[in-house]
Amino acid sequence: MTANQTPQTVHYATVTWDQLHRDARLLAATLMQKHGPFRGIVAITRGGLIPAAILGREMGCRLIESVSVISYAGEEGTQHEPKVVKPPVAAGDGEGFLIVDDLVDSGVTARIVRELLPKAVFACLYAKPEGKPFTDHYVTEVAQDTWVLFPWDTAPLFVPPLVRSEGE
Repeated sequence: MTANQTPQTVHYATVTWDQLHRDARLLAATLMQKHGPFRGIVAITRGGLIPAAILGREMGCRLIESVSVISYAGEEGTQHEPKVVKPPVAAGDGEGFLIVDDLVDSGVTARIVRELLPKAVFACLYAKPEGKPFTDHYVTEVAQDTWVLFPWDTAPLFVPPLVRSEGE
């Protein structure tokens, strides 16, 4: 780091299972009102799989396809050149399909999937400012410098109290 650079602060937002489910139901209600029934859903793996299952249930949609685009490596989240490793074959050009992801961050993955499925509707639960232009619908905006911790990324742990009372 040079003298002119400052360390970047990372903020965290934790999403619980309850919150994720509430947000997915809210998104489903919006999608049903604005778009009517979908022929199918394309889940962007891996983050879009659980939201797609919830949306599929809420909207009565049983055809769920997936697309896998690898653009991050390791836990540090280093961005790499994106690569489609599993295309959404059943979705054709996306006509009548809903693309679902948990979060649109930089928009890199979303842009690639939109190019594969130009006629699909794109929805996600959470959107960061750089990714917002790539989604048609989202529930909550998250600051660009925030790392979203999803329920499948975390585990509840016992935390001892700061002070222990006598006799314990």
